[in-house]
Amino acid sequence: MEKLAIFGGNPVRTTPLSYGKQYIDREDIAAVTEALISPELTCGPRIAELERKLCEVTGAKYAVAVSNGTAALHLAALAAGFQEGDEVIVSPITFAASANCILYCGARPVFADIDPETYNIDPQAIEKRITPRTKGIVAVDFTGQSIEQDAIREICRKHGLAFIEDAAHAIGTRYRGQSVGSMADMTCFSFHPVKTVTAGEGGAITTNDIERYRRLLRLRAHGITRNREEMAHPTDALWYNEQVELGFNYRMTDIQAALLISQLDKLTAFAERRKEIVAKYDRAFSEMPELKVQREIPESDTVRHLYILRLNPDRLTCDRRQFFDALRGENIYSQVHYLPVYWHSYYEKLGYEKGLCPNAEAYYQEVMSLPLYYALTDEDVEDVIHAVRKILAYYRR
Repeated sequence: MEKLAIFGGNPVRTTPLSYGKQYIDREDIAAVTEALISPELTCGPRIAELERKLCEVTGAKYAVAVSNGTAALHLAALAAGFQEGDEVIVSPITFAASANCILYCGARPVFADIDPETYNIDPQAIEKRITPRTKGIVAVDFTGQSIEQDAIREICRKHGLAFIEDAAHAIGTRYRGQSVGSMADMTCFSFHPVKTVTAGEGGAITTNDIERYRRLLRLRAHGITRNREEMAHPTDALWYNEQVELGFNYRMTDIQAALLISQLDKLTAFAERRKEIVAKYDRAFSEMPELKVQREIPESDTVRHLYILRLNPDRLTCDRRQFFDALRGENIYSQVHYLPVYWHSYYEKLGYEKGLCPNAEAYYQEVMSLPLYYALTDEDVEDVIHAVRKILAYYRR
């Protein structure tokens, strides 16, 4: 209540506006219902249908649906061959899973700083982190904007590195007209409810490499195969399967696949609405010297998952926490993406210290994510802009 009092009067909204939310319609519900009454709830025909659809959307030759985005990253790291003693370069501004997948394999994450304007990993910073132990890069399409694909692919080619793209934010994004999901050695997607399309939970890996594809299929299902060519003791018995390596139960259900297939039918509409909202925000906030707007590289046709509002501390009397709390007082619920991964206490115990990536650390102190999702109305967007203006008027130097 104190926050409301300092700005005077009533909040901009009477009901809270969350930063992200799924959109489910009757077609989605019907698809899930049909899956529920079908003979197979998991390992059924909808998985293959979904994987074909993901190939159509991304332009990749192969897709492997899995239980969530973290599982996708884990399997990609395993298929890349990361192991104990290896180093793998990753951005610090991402969800922890982007780095955790490296630890799962016994390798060590090495954090390379971000570009201070795009917030994606900086190719020049990657070059500075490469050592004889470096075996790969996990590059994150943060907020949905494509990484600098050409530069990172060239670094990987020059140094013989595996290239994993974490596209958890970037379904539908294109780079130089080519869909994200078809350019890296392996690309990982997440279908969490706040993403552009959702399976409830769910993930996928896309690749153009048939050997990696076959291994990913095994790894998601305990390392067990029915392919006689992969067996040590093949037989023509229809019931026989064989575990040929240590894998995991990272399978997606047909119920989730049914929802995601239906959601992907709406990807174009979801993408266009997100672009409209981002354009409205950019027009409004670019005129405010107290704020910094994320720069988009011209090569990226971005479907934005997150809209980042960045404060200019030289022009404000408040810090990010005060601004965040003031927005909440106006019933605009924002979020912060992300704490630099190596600032987490677990990573501190592993020996990582503050100061590794100055651009990322400065970014973290100044940002928050504003509401961005398909169901936002124009009135909702105007409420967000009005609330930001109101707070800036109070805290402006």
